[in-house]
Amino acid sequence: MTTSAATSSSPTVSFEFFPTKTEEGAAKLLTTAQKLTAANPEFFSVTYGAGGSTRDRTRDSVYNIRETTSIPTAPHLSCVGDSKEDIRTLLTRYQQDGIQRIVALRGDLPSGMGRFNSGDLQYANELVEFIRSETGDHFHIEVAAYPEVHPQAHSMEVDLQNFERKVKAGASSAITQYFFNADSYFYFIERCRGLGIEIPILPGIMPITNFTKLARFSDGCGAELPRWIRKQLEAYGDDSASIRQFGEEVITRLCERLLAGGAPGLHFYTLNNAEPSLKIWNNLTV
Repeated sequence: MTTSAATSSSPTVSFEFFPTKTEEGAAKLLTTAQKLTAANPEFFSVTYGAGGSTRDRTRDSVYNIRETTSIPTAPHLSCVGDSKEDIRTLLTRYQQDGIQRIVALRGDLPSGMGRFNSGDLQYANELVEFIRSETGDHFHIEVAAYPEVHPQAHSMEVDLQNFERKVKAGASSAITQYFFNADSYFYFIERCRGLGIEIPILPGIMPITNFTKLARFSDGCGAELPRWIRKQLEAYGDDSASIRQFGEEVITRLCERLLAGGAPGLHFYTLNNAEPSLKIWNNLTV
């Protein structure tokens, strides 16, 4: 099944980072970003910790990456745990400092935080609506999408309705959770287009470099790790070179199929490492 999701003939590429805790980590992150400029990315993005726990580090990372690489860099912004005033203050600063793109998410509850004290806005569509009401069309707003269904959603239908609400609230485009089954993406796009959702939806891509971490991430976020991939990675044991080679081949084929099927581009979850994502992108004929 292939369903066109493209809005232009030239696929884009973008890369996601997480803010680091040390000066050494921050320096490494800037080196990683500089290496990835070779792919001519449309933008970089920097994640935001549960309950805004990395707010300052996210902001500083965004500014440092943008200044070092001249690539537009988008901060993630979540609403869980923050008041409207907190969010308004951050939006005003971003707007004044020339940030033009934001990844708007509900976010995760920090450990021990209950729903009753989780902030003024409860859902991502409310955050998108708030950003639009405060800043108009200044920001290009990315939202999250889940081809394999959000792990907390009651059903696929409910998850699609939640995504539709984010789009109607003013989302400009979307980035999916990573996946390893291209058909899940194409089916999701088909369902979205059937609802009249026409915004670009970028597939999120996770390079495979470490089986243990990948299995843990996938179990936590609801991304299905196909049995054949899991079994082959298990068979390699501690042979990291074979894991990386196999991972590069698998993800390159996935990306080839996604682009051939009409995906408007690819968004790589880099885990702050340039080489795996860059190798995959360079393998593609784009």
